[in-house]
Amino acid sequence: MCETCCSNVSRRTLMAGGLGLLAAASLPLAAKAQAQAQANAPSDTPDAALDKLMQGNERYIAGQMRERDFSAGRAARAESQAPFAAILGCADSRVAPELAFDQGPGSLFVVRVAGNFVTPDGLASLEYGAAVLGTKVIMVLGHSNCGAVNATVAALQKGNDLPGHIGDLVRAMKPGIEPVLQKKEEDLRHQAVIANVRANVRQLQESKPILADMVSSKKLRVVGGVYDLASGKVELV
Repeated sequence: MCETCCSNVSRRTLMAGGLGLLAAASLPLAAKAQAQAQANAPSDTPDAALDKLMQGNERYIAGQMRERDFSAGRAARAESQAPFAAILGCADSRVAPELAFDQGPGSLFVVRVAGNFVTPDGLASLEYGAAVLGTKVIMVLGHSNCGAVNATVAALQKGNDLPGHIGDLVRAMKPGIEPVLQKKEEDLRHQAVIANVRANVRQLQESKPILADMVSSKKLRVVGGVYDLASGKVELV
């Protein structure tokens, strides 16, 4: 083979190799750009808002959470807020909604109480989030091995005399959980967590005049989820 041919082959080989390396290097960037696009996707409908929540949870489970500069946008957030979703969650220290759904400041409107049940103040807060701030979805978020649920189950089964105002939690959660005890479900505590979530979803869906009207006009969705402490996964229930 002549020297010119060898030279051309070498250049083509080097060029092909270089293009291959460039393509390989660009894959992580493309994946990152796609994840960023999903994270920044519009959430102007209830279905889109729920999808955005669940995509964030998938990133959290996979350990692919977005990198954030928390100082960015601080000045703008001082002027206003526009959360796309609201969470009625448990006060349990092991469950952090912003982390579980991979959302930054200003994205979630969070109400927390041990046992994730509706209180008058919590309801007013969620109404404000939906009617004034424009949240498109409310998720009642329970979690595995919930201490408040377990305490309620034990109190209903054994008649425990709980100290202070802790008994108020039992009284509030009893209507949602008691039917599960009567059915003698397997995996009783987990079924009680689900039953408690569903009871509070129904209460919010039927809450007049604000939330019920927004749900019926399809401006708002109210859904239930259970966060698994071991995996971080949120299952809709």
